[in-house]
Amino acid sequence: MTDQSSHAFTGISDSNQLNPLFARAGESTDFPLNTIPPGESLPETAYQVVHDEAMLDGNSRLNLATFVGTWMDPQAQQIYSESADKNLVDKDEYPQTAAIETRCWKMIATLWNAPDVETTIGTSTIGSSEACMLGGLALKRRWQQARRADGKSTEKPNLVLSSAVQVCWEKFCNYWDVEARYVPISDEHRVLDGSDLKTYVDENTIGVVAIMGVTYTGMYEPVADIAAALDAIQAETGLDIPIHVDGASGGMIAPFLQPDLVWDFRLERVASISTSAHKYGLVYPGLGWVVWRTLDDLPRDLVFDVTYLGGHMPSFALNFSRPGAQVLLQYYLFLRLGYDGYYRVQKASQDVAVYLSGEIGKMPAFTLWNEGTDIPVFAWQLTKGHTDRWNLYHLSERLRIKGWLIPAYPMPDNISEMVVQRIVVRNGLSRNLAESLILDIQEAVDYLDALESPMPTEGLISTFTH
Repeated sequence: MTDQSSHAFTGISDSNQLNPLFARAGESTDFPLNTIPPGESLPETAYQVVHDEAMLDGNSRLNLATFVGTWMDPQAQQIYSESADKNLVDKDEYPQTAAIETRCWKMIATLWNAPDVETTIGTSTIGSSEACMLGGLALKRRWQQARRADGKSTEKPNLVLSSAVQVCWEKFCNYWDVEARYVPISDEHRVLDGSDLKTYVDENTIGVVAIMGVTYTGMYEPVADIAAALDAIQAETGLDIPIHVDGASGGMIAPFLQPDLVWDFRLERVASISTSAHKYGLVYPGLGWVVWRTLDDLPRDLVFDVTYLGGHMPSFALNFSRPGAQVLLQYYLFLRLGYDGYYRVQKASQDVAVYLSGEIGKMPAFTLWNEGTDIPVFAWQLTKGHTDRWNLYHLSERLRIKGWLIPAYPMPDNISEMVVQRIVVRNGLSRNLAESLILDIQEAVDYLDALESPMPTEGLISTFTH
């Protein structure tokens, strides 16, 4: 049959209407990579190009390196698409979204045992990094105000934190001229636990950061022990040093899975707490929350009264225009899941983490660092003496062949010679997927153990950033 008869048979008269889409004129045209194309393309064509390139990123559900959520239900996705155009900062135009933001941080303040929700203050942020920046700024400003009131210098403020702290705190100290005093972790002290704290604090210390879920390993830092150490320091020296709890992950795990653990506003020394809603808050990126214990813990001169589009509004943020959709998604989840639902979701993730750590711990090749019983995150080392033919970087590469992203990286300074691998279990990693992962890890180990000569180590560096 000729082309003409074929067209007559199908009723197609124009190549732009050909099906499948890839036969459309211009579909195979190369778009410039670094300049805006000179002309338009069909929306379907542009969509297909972007869609196909994004496929090269891999399957986000198999990315066990990230804490960031990768799944929400269809109703949440519908809310997302319906509210993607809302600018959260425009509270005069979107007053209901602003009211929902306030409801959310008050719910979270209650979850964190704020002494009186009506006399506390909070805000949403783009993520937990911005929330940490705001928490740190409040600590610095309170310290400055107290020093000025006493007629003392406000030069050389410092902040005490673990050497395993997330990089956002390094940024805070760099950007706002605060000396970072890192307490090194070790095999004996695997987290900042309050021991020897008095050698790091002085009259210029604006605060101590306690982490509920260290990014390297997922372990909780014992906030109550840190507070007790600071109580003892105050009794001895008179230094009254507040705590900011970086609850990026644990802030939305501990209230549900470890409700009796005292880490939050039940400790009077805790001035502020931050969390990442797009981690175990279960929202798509990016959303964070920060709450201060009382109104006095957030210096009022940090809050701006902004006239915007005909209305007045308070603003305390590093960003001005911000998406409102994620706030609505958080509110949806609070309504959809409630306390019991959040418990079940987080418990399911923890159960999978404990299963995985147990199975990996049984393998002679590995020694666990922790078991995923704090947040659903755990890390392991290569057992000393197991092999001289491969290392955890090689294992990471083998698992990537199957689509699994499980990073290998060195631990912080002081134990940087130690390399670990870490798995983050999030909502969406089912027990069935976990069982498949164990089979793939065992298969990779068997392959590597069977090597007759060492794997090359040139170029094996960690590109993973915490």
